[in-house]
Parts: sequence; structure tokens; C-alpha cells
Amino acid sequence: MTETRWTVGVEGEEAPVLIQTPEAPRGTLVFAHGAGGHMEHRHMASLAEVFLELGLEVVRFNFLYRASGRSIPDRMPKLQACFNSVVASVRERLAPKRILLGGHSMGGRCASMMAAEGFACDGLLLCAYPLHPPGQFNKLRDAHLPAIQVPTLCLNGTQDPLCDKELMDAVLPRLGPGFQMHWLEHADHSFHVLKRSGRTDAEVLAEVAGTVEEWLPEGPPDG
Repeated sequence: MTETRWTVGVEGEEAPVLIQTPEAPRGTLVFAHGAGGHMEHRHMASLAEVFLELGLEVVRFNFLYRASGRSIPDRMPKLQACFNSVVASVRERLAPKRILLGGHSMGGRCASMMAAEGFACDGLLLCAYPLHPPGQFNKLRDAHLPAIQVPTLCLNGTQDPLCDKELMDAVLPRLGPGFQMHWLEHADHSFHVLKRSGRTDAEVLAEVAGTVEEWLPEGPPDG
């Protein structure tokens, strides 16, 4: 595996980018962090390791607010502008034949909104999609989801306070056939499980790996 870093200019600021490339990658995944995280957070690193072992090239980056040391996320248009610029840089530098977008929590939501608006990609990988703020079950972030046209895999824990299972199950019938939902039993928003659940975090990540492996299309697209 090789590791490369660069920065991308966005609206007068710079976003750092980290790319990890396995031998003979089967695709490139641009994977964004959540609201309280950053590209080198241990949870992001653990997920990246899972995806790398599946043969995906993994691109992580910091949104502008995090790159400048701020803790409060930018508004969605600025988050999307940053994500868009990183993907454009990846296309220019790496010329990937298959590019997937995704992220953890807010990062995945940003990717899903871009895809719903027609941003070109070959699929979406959403980890811990934040369907609603904690305890605010009447503020669903689902309006754009039916517009997504690319293959999508969404993984959430059944104990995620930002994604009530009953509410998400009610949303799913309105989504296209390409939207696949997978529930991780007893896992929380960070895919962590309590000892009393009878599961371990390693077992949850192994389930993530197996589910993503089954979902990934085989080989690069023609051309």
C-alpha cells in the first residue's frame, strides 16, 4: 500500500487530503468525516482499513472548518463545495475508472445530497447515516434520498441515536431499488457495541467488511 498527501484549494482555503492505495485497486472511495470528527480520527482510520482490505483506494480529507481548527461545521453548500473540489482533484490526479462517494454521518449525508443533485459517481457508501438529530424524530433528513439514482449501501447500528430504526424502515419503501440498507445489531453511531451485547467492535467491522464486499460491483467499468 502507498500513502500520499496533498492539499486542495477551496474558496481561498485549503483542505488536506490523504490517499491510501492498495495494489491493483478495484475502485476509489472518497470518504468524508462526520461533524465532530476529522480524516485521521480513529473511527475513520478503522473504516479506511476495512475498505483497503477489500481492495478499495481510500481518499480521506478534512472539511474546511476542521482544516482551520474550527469545531462548528460549515453549512451544507460549503461542505459540498469542499467535497466537490476534492473529487475533482482526485479525478485529475488519479483518473480513477470507478469512483464511489461516501462518509461517516454528516460526511455521508453530504455525499448523498450531492448524488441526489446529480453529481457523477458510481455509487454511495453511507456509514451511520444521520436520519435525524438526537431525540428530534420530527426533523428527518430524508427529503433528498428518493432522488438518488446510483447504487447505495447504507449501514447503521440499531442503537444509533441519530437513526431510529423504525423511522428509517418507514423511509425505505420510498427509495429506489438501488438503495440497500443494512442494520448492525447492537452498534451505536460509531459502530461500537457494549460488552453485554455479546458482540465485539471487531465483529461489527467484520460484518461491515462482508456487507461491503457483497455490495461492491466486480471489476472496473468498461472503458
